[in-house]
Amino acid sequence: MTSMDADEADSFKRKTERLRSKLPYLGVLVLAILGVAYTSITGSPLYGYWEFLALAVGAACIFIGWRQTEDKRARKQIVVTQALHWAAFLVAMNIILWPSVNTFLNGPATGLALMLLLALGTFVAGVHVSADIAILGVALALTVPAIAWLKKSALLLALIGLVVGGLAVLFRPQSKNDDLT
Repeated sequence: MTSMDADEADSFKRKTERLRSKLPYLGVLVLAILGVAYTSITGSPLYGYWEFLALAVGAACIFIGWRQTEDKRARKQIVVTQALHWAAFLVAMNIILWPSVNTFLNGPATGLALMLLLALGTFVAGVHVSADIAILGVALALTVPAIAWLKKSALLLALIGLVVGGLAVLFRPQSKNDDLT
């Protein structure tokens, strides 16, 4: 193995480790988008789903904060502040889901509101714990208008996809096996 091969292998290993460390954040983002999509399609919110996501992000914040410090008092403070932080957001999420409040929102609006609350909670927690968590909060917040735009533009996007697909079939290169004569 040459020095160049070892450097490439080392670089690949570092990139793989970095990607693996970011997978939990990507997982939360995908789960949040799936929650909004399900709520938009069915018209009814997933009551326990958003609480699960908030608790998962809260647990991740505690885990990350715990790893960043060795001081027993600081660790206790991280656990207490994150628990109070996420408890407040869980209360706000549940208020949105109360029947007397939820009558003002349809299913898709409820999903987007819960996603926005999750995004806000994630960003604020990230400010105190980790820049990666804060960036996840920003990404979650940006998906709210993106999902609303996609839903509004779904028919247009489908038509564009059909046109592009049709043009791709029409102008695809011919191979010798495609010749029918």
